[in-house]
Amino acid sequence: MSQLEVQLVDSDEVVWTGAAQMVRARSIDGDLGIMPGHTPLLAVLGEGEIVVKGVDSPGVTVTADGGFLSVDRDQVRIVVDSVLTRSA
Repeated sequence: MSQLEVQLVDSDEVVWTGAAQMVRARSIDGDLGIMPGHTPLLAVLGEGEIVVKGVDSPGVTVTADGGFLSVDRDQVRIVVDSVLTRSA
């Protein structure tokens, strides 16, 4: 089964890292859905919810106030300015 390797960080800490089935985030151009095999992408994030659905863990849902997201070869890196709220 293909999976994403995700790292979500803010300016202070690693918020979540691990294997994921999918990532959903809001860019300044609209909503994004990332699944294994996604084409390379670099996006500027707007304020909104980021959802990471974990493979072997529940994953995480955060509300962030902007940042960027990159995808390359099933590696997803999300860097946010700050996390406003977080839930598992």
